[in-house]
Amino acid sequence: MASPSLLTPPPVPVELYVTNRQKLLKSFRQHLSDSARPLQGIVLLQGGDERTRYDTDHLELFRQESYFAYLFGVIEPGFYGAIDIASGKSILFAPKLPPDYAVWSGEIKPLSYFKEKYDVSMAYHTDEIAAVLHKLYPELEKPLLFLLHGLNTDSKNYAVPANFEGIDTFVTDLNTLHPILTECRVLKSELELALIQFANDVSSEAHVQVMRNIKVGMKEYQLESLFLHHTYMYGGCRHCSYTCICATGDNSAVLHYGHAAAPNDRTLEDGDIALFDMGAEYQFYGSDITCSFPVNGKFTSDQSLIYNAVLKAHDAVISVMKPGINWVEMHKLAEKIILESLTEGSVLVGDVMDMMAERLGAVFMPHGLGHFLGIDTHDPGGFLQGLERPEGPGLSSLRTVRDLKEGMVITVEPGCYFIDALLDPAMENSKTSKFFNVEAVNRFRGFGGVRIESDLLVTANGCRNMTNCPRETWEIEAVMAGSPWPIVKKSIPT
Repeated sequence: MASPSLLTPPPVPVELYVTNRQKLLKSFRQHLSDSARPLQGIVLLQGGDERTRYDTDHLELFRQESYFAYLFGVIEPGFYGAIDIASGKSILFAPKLPPDYAVWSGEIKPLSYFKEKYDVSMAYHTDEIAAVLHKLYPELEKPLLFLLHGLNTDSKNYAVPANFEGIDTFVTDLNTLHPILTECRVLKSELELALIQFANDVSSEAHVQVMRNIKVGMKEYQLESLFLHHTYMYGGCRHCSYTCICATGDNSAVLHYGHAAAPNDRTLEDGDIALFDMGAEYQFYGSDITCSFPVNGKFTSDQSLIYNAVLKAHDAVISVMKPGINWVEMHKLAEKIILESLTEGSVLVGDVMDMMAERLGAVFMPHGLGHFLGIDTHDPGGFLQGLERPEGPGLSSLRTVRDLKEGMVITVEPGCYFIDALLDPAMENSKTSKFFNVEAVNRFRGFGGVRIESDLLVTANGCRNMTNCPRETWEIEAVMAGSPWPIVKKSIPT
């Protein structure tokens, strides 16, 4: 039996993390020079620690803190990492493991192992941090440490600065590192793009496998299981980029469905639309893909209306994306096209520009159009210092307002949902009620929603879609009926 995958997980060159450190060093030195500050000091980051489940001894599967992963690629917990601004030397500090670690968890690796594995200049134990860092600047009573501390504009959480015994013998700077390192993560190198592309490739394959195997009567979690199996079995992806959203029927209008209180457990019914938002993570780098399709493999006229409205918006944004294009304008373009399609389908009535002025698009697409993607699903850097989040429904949910730059990876994920909690107030509001064809809207109550999401690399002259899933309705129906993907178009004899 032929394998459902032609992919082989690619090796991850340690050069990737060396390049990331060099990128930070160059940007940091430039910043210090521009600020007339001496080119000295030590960047210090603390990696993540293993955690147990509440008060038990059950260890949760460890995944490295993202900034630390970006600079050092370390998969083990309990590490610190330093970069000396003056010399450019990099240092890893490994935890000193107890002897019985070798009994329960395997060989205790020597420091030389980590020095070679992660291609750093030096490696020591974590109980040596203060002494080693002081030796870098013996002439200073209190050397300067640049620590990571800053706001994640998506989560609203702050990065936690490194802490260790003896930190009080250093001067600490909590303001300089975070914005510089965050901006380094925004533009991806070729080595990073190769990993993001593989995560996309294996995730795209897995989405197709889900399409091929879905059947009325299955549980949503069975499709989640198929996706996770494929990406792990054929892609070596032990981690997912985020919790899978496997929504069918009216669940597909729940934007963050799949969480612990709504655990992908509905039984699929004939006539349902499915919205599956799932992406694998490979060697820290992620993907974020959403496919929407009918559970029974055939689009109804109403499903086609909503699906094609979203697809048209998805394709229109991609067709104009290039460096210099503002993301807020792309969001508004997607809204406008969806409103136009709903008007053409007689779900809405009136002038689309008047609808835009009243922010009606946010009733059907309350989330932002997309977000940066990389080591985190919602990669940081969406809001440079000085950029404000826009106000108003939909716009306030944008994860970036920046102009596009070559090297950015950003998702394009327009959607159209029928959410009672948004429809009812809008249909009762004197400014927006006139736009609704009440009979048509009521026909779609319980429909759920459609989202189409692809991962785009901004190139010098446009963009490149890194996702490869069936998108046209005829492609989806053909693949669900057993056609190969990609579909080979037969030439017409002349």
